[in-house]
Amino acid sequence: MWKSAAFFLTYEYVKSLLHTDSTSHFRPMKHMLAASTGEVVACLIRVPSEVVKQRAQVSASSKTLQIFSTILSEEGIQGLYRGYKSTVLREIPFSLVQFPLWESLKALWSWRRGRVVESWQSAVCGAFAGGFAAAVTTPLDVAKTRIMLAKAGSSTAVGNVLSAMHGVWRSQGLAGLFAGVFPRMAAISMGGFIFLGAYDQTRSLLLEVGRKSP
Repeated sequence: MWKSAAFFLTYEYVKSLLHTDSTSHFRPMKHMLAASTGEVVACLIRVPSEVVKQRAQVSASSKTLQIFSTILSEEGIQGLYRGYKSTVLREIPFSLVQFPLWESLKALWSWRRGRVVESWQSAVCGAFAGGFAAAVTTPLDVAKTRIMLAKAGSSTAVGNVLSAMHGVWRSQGLAGLFAGVFPRMAAISMGGFIFLGAYDQTRSLLLEVGRKSP
């Protein structure tokens, strides 16, 4: 919840700073920059929660608070942010694909209909954009997971994304780099449908309220 709020607050704020008209060829660049900035901010919240979550998944007997305390005592604050760079390097390419594609699909659908798309249509566009972005960024997600779960002090734990990807490629080949691609696509497509559809609906309602306010 908080990471989503941080992302969309940043996304909308950066978009408001970058004024372009509706026909400008720079609109995709505006969406890319806004989404990238939003991900950098959101990852400040997302990464610690992902580190704790993934440690909990491989150590089911430990409680979340215990895992959190252990990371802080053994690795310090940097332990909670292990994989921050790799997560940002995964999320930025993801957003560079997802959000311009989502906005472009909405604009195309709106143009064909002759009016602004409804929230369910925005959700469909979000599902397609999210699934496509999930597919092409799966290798980065695999590398990020390897870095977060690596033993402290190991070469993988240092956080070199290219090195982690190369290690997966050498040991498992292309199949290893795209491990879990279909479940990832399905989950993110569903999330994109709900998440972006709800966001667009909420944004429309708030704008409508703002227009009606004296």
